[in-house]
Amino acid sequence: MRILALVILSLSPALLMGQQRTLMHCFTFTEIPEATAADWDAFRKATEELPSKIDGLLRVWHGKLARPLGILQTDGALDADNQKKLREGGSVPAQVKMVRRQYGVCMEFRNEDALKAYAKHPAHDAWMKVYEKVRVPGTTTFDILP
Repeated sequence: MRILALVILSLSPALLMGQQRTLMHCFTFTEIPEATAADWDAFRKATEELPSKIDGLLRVWHGKLARPLGILQTDGALDADNQKKLREGGSVPAQVKMVRRQYGVCMEFRNEDALKAYAKHPAHDAWMKVYEKVRVPGTTTFDILP
């Protein structure tokens, strides 16, 4: 997790200097093993074209994570007893599984209003159709606010 945070912070020198004026919208996802080279080419192209199509989306970065991010997924809430078992290396109920997020995308927006507009933009809808061909449903998403 620390490595991912360092990668994200290194994307914008202003972040490191405490001068962030933009919003960073970042997410990680698990690749679909069956995704073809053409699917990935279409994803990269569509992702790189987004800033030219959506006002307020300044820059986009994408790529494999230096280290996969392990995420616990549960069918319900992971209660305190199971959290303790996991910390101690024990087993947990079958409804808990570990997924690996291997790929990430970071998008730099002018502000929060631009992020909201992006979510409703037709170019975002078109991009989602391409994105769905390379990822297992589910992401780990976070925003770094100015």
